[in-house]
Amino acid sequence: MLSRKVLIFAPKPSLLRFVSSFSSLAKTPQTPNPIIQDYLLKHFSFNEKQALAVSSRYAHLKSLEKPHSVVRFLKAAGLSDSEIQSTARSVPQILFSSVDKVIKPKVEFFQGLGISGPCLGKLIVLNPLVLVASLENKLVPCVAILRRILINDRNCEDLFKILCRCNQIVCRDPNSLLLPNIAFFESCGIVGSQLAMLLRRHPMLFVKEESFLKSIVSKTLSFGFTVESRMFVHGLVSAGTMSDDKVEEKVQVFKSFGISKEECCQMFVVAPSLMRTSERKLRLAIDFFLNTVKFEREELVRRAVLLIYSLEERVIPRYMVTEVIKSKRLLKKEPKFSSLVLLTDEEFEQKYIFRFKDNVEELLTAYRAHLLTSSSDEGKDLV
Repeated sequence: MLSRKVLIFAPKPSLLRFVSSFSSLAKTPQTPNPIIQDYLLKHFSFNEKQALAVSSRYAHLKSLEKPHSVVRFLKAAGLSDSEIQSTARSVPQILFSSVDKVIKPKVEFFQGLGISGPCLGKLIVLNPLVLVASLENKLVPCVAILRRILINDRNCEDLFKILCRCNQIVCRDPNSLLLPNIAFFESCGIVGSQLAMLLRRHPMLFVKEESFLKSIVSKTLSFGFTVESRMFVHGLVSAGTMSDDKVEEKVQVFKSFGISKEECCQMFVVAPSLMRTSERKLRLAIDFFLNTVKFEREELVRRAVLLIYSLEERVIPRYMVTEVIKSKRLLKKEPKFSSLVLLTDEEFEQKYIFRFKDNVEELLTAYRAHLLTSSSDEGKDLV
């Protein structure tokens, strides 16, 4: 028997149609099945309205044999009580499906891909539609298409993440959106590793209507990206996740520092993720580079990628080290800060801290003091 403890779970919009299909029955006289209704209320924390709608749909059932068999099978497959409860509340029909004909083939299919145990539980909770979608007409062909796109995904790790993030991508006829959208992206020059990257970064784009995709491409081009550039796909990811209003808010932040709309677009092309960076982080980063590091505006435009790095964890600690180096005159030529920020942690430490044996302690203090301060002040994290 399932425990009374439940996992708080908000169904994704695409799942709501399953619940609403049951709830719509409330508009007509309903004859609840008291056995089913009581079971859903006590063991799955359905509310009264949902339990009434679902039990009415299965008024013909005389026992709990079918839902009990589904629960037993899912537990044997490694799902926890809370995962089963969440799944049932999202897609109630799962409880009344045949284990042998509906549930088991899907579970064995994913286990065959290497998705089992805790991973299988996570997948089903986040994407319960996989248990009711057609195996032959949807799951198998869609997964085959995705695996052809994903490069070097031998353990299906990328596939697993995509299925968890996008509950529609394998639960629809591949000819409806998936294949046409792939063809559309390829017509834009997004092929091979770039198509795989787009799928990993933004799988929802593969199940959007063509009109939406065309608008995203148009927006990306308007920022100065070109379809011939390898950065085009990165711009597409950013444009696809941000509304026009949100992008305009970022543009206004740049303008407040005297950076023109044209220069702003140049910066987006160099560092597309700036479109997704919070306004607060952008404002603080721009202010630091222009007013503390004393960058010229033109240099910051050229080096826009510097703005994506964490001020607290990377930029400020390295700046503090350079200030000590300059004050001690440890180098004949002052290091170029833009190049210094791009170094890996190991490269930076070896080149600008540990090489100065007589000053290591002071340099480490400058380097780590700000890190310690920021890590103890989570509420002010800039990342």
